[in-house]
Amino acid sequence: MTDDQLPSWTRPENQIRVGQPPRNRADAVRKLVWILPWLIFLGSPVQDLSSGDHGTAATVAGWVALATFTGLYLTLVFRNMGRPFSEPIVGALVFLLGALAVTLCLTLGGAWIGLFVYVSVTCGATLPQRAAYWAVGLNTLAMVLVGLDVGLDDWSLILVVLLLGFAMMGVKQLVRTTVELRKARATVAQLAANEERLRLARDLHDLLGHSLSLITLKSELAGRMLPDHPGKAAQQVADIEQVSRQALVDVRAAVSGYRRARLSDELAGAQVALTAADVTAEVPAEPGLDGVPEESETALAWALREAVTNVVRHSGATRCTIEVLRRQTLDGPMLELSVEDNGSGGSGKGPGNGLTGLTERLEKAGGTLEAGRTKHGFRLVARVPATTSAPVGSGA
Repeated sequence: MTDDQLPSWTRPENQIRVGQPPRNRADAVRKLVWILPWLIFLGSPVQDLSSGDHGTAATVAGWVALATFTGLYLTLVFRNMGRPFSEPIVGALVFLLGALAVTLCLTLGGAWIGLFVYVSVTCGATLPQRAAYWAVGLNTLAMVLVGLDVGLDDWSLILVVLLLGFAMMGVKQLVRTTVELRKARATVAQLAANEERLRLARDLHDLLGHSLSLITLKSELAGRMLPDHPGKAAQQVADIEQVSRQALVDVRAAVSGYRRARLSDELAGAQVALTAADVTAEVPAEPGLDGVPEESETALAWALREAVTNVVRHSGATRCTIEVLRRQTLDGPMLELSVEDNGSGGSGKGPGNGLTGLTERLEKAGGTLEAGRTKHGFRLVARVPATTSAPVGSGA
């Protein structure tokens, strides 16, 4: 069911955003409507002022004081939903609200005792947690003392005042948790987007680096063959076309997130790339990959592609040996890829983007990468788990 098929009141744009300021006038009206039903306890003071039991001056003063009290209450609670006042201002306004409640009850009678309900709600909703405990308790105690003085009839209102104060403290904590979860969800979404960008950057680097290096080599080879061996040059051009078409397919698949590199395909591609670069290659036959997780095979295939690309582009090597072995280690059975050449390993002083991205890819698959110069050249060793890890408690 889409948002257009939902009832209007359940759509996201029409729901009250808990713990956030109103986005527009309609949102502000919805928040205000949520608050207004709580004004039911003002019915008794309004009825008292309308009864004519007080003099003109007392009645006018009562209406002004009631309007001030209501305005303070609505301001505190409404602002607390989005952009609350600073703690000193909130404390001062809550104290003023409590003072008004005590003064109005003592001067105008027990009909005004319901004002303590609003003081308790305001304490629970706006004050810090520790201060709210004390404020709700002191407000309830003040109500008891005032009730004894004015002759309160319904003492059950004390329980209402106490429970509403603590309930609003729980609501405030729930709102805070909701806001934190919303922020956490936004953070997770941002991290997922960053991870997807890193994946795409790694895939494009590995794909285009290898393919463009092969295209460059074959283009140079075709150029050297063209004057004397046009037929062989045409074959190289045909190979260039095939490589470029495959690179286009791979890039589209990488962008879509569906591409899976296979070790057998990369071994065959490594043989072609090294031969085209006049590098004597020792490439093993297709290894047995029974029981090897797809993630491990894919990570090892990317490692082979990156290693061969570095040999072709940077090393200046004339010989390259590739081995794929199964080894038993303390961490369990591992599938190991070794690529060793007699070149310089490149001129960079540190690991490039390819090796950095490759390390991240292998770590994600539970593997490791070792790369460095040897006595006779450069060696890269990548290891990945050869079996799926057994879950804890499975009995494996």
